Amino acid sequence: MVIVFREPADELRLQQSARQAREAQPRDRYRVALLAAQGLATQAIIDATGRSRGFVQRWAYAYRDGGVEALCAKPRGGSKSRLSGDEQQRLYQRLCDGPADADGGVCALRGRDAKRILEVEFDRKYTLGGVYDLVHRIGLSCLRPRPRHRKNDPAAMKQWLDDAPLFCDASRPIIPTKPSKSGPRTKPASDNRGH
Repeated sequence: MVIVFREPADELRLQQSARQAREAQPRDRYRVALLAAQGLATQAIIDATGRSRGFVQRWAYAYRDGGVEALCAKPRGGSKSRLSGDEQQRLYQRLCDGPADADGGVCALRGRDAKRILEVEFDRKYTLGGVYDLVHRIGLSCLRPRPRHRKNDPAAMKQWLDDAPLFCDASRPIIPTKPSKSGPRTKPASDNRGH
């Protein structure tokens, strides 16, 4: 593997990029290119970086063919979202508004409820895991405090607490006043075993 610096300033750029990289894989890309351009053999680079032969060759040749810019991480692809940006906004608002009458009288929406909403209202089929991923991507969290039922009346609850009788009487002693009859029945010296 014969790799040379493409530009005179590349050696310094590769050193600085390797020092500034926060993650191991990008750092090792720069190190591999630097060591290869400095003339080290493939096995010596493998030993120095702890990376596989394929990794070393892929990134050394990437530098040879494209320069320092070829070592930068490229955005990874992925499947296109089934919901457009407008539909994602509508779903976000629908989930933030909470349960509707069409949700069957539940007091909180769960993952399977969101799945049903996507199927009925948006005509999109998702798996339950896909629903959780989508909900996370649009900025909602599945964890939240215990929901309150829509028929919950805080004033009635406070009134009930005010009117409820006390469950304990403060004048009654909590500790019994008579000594226990089920205490130890051994003689004081009986636990002395030949000492």
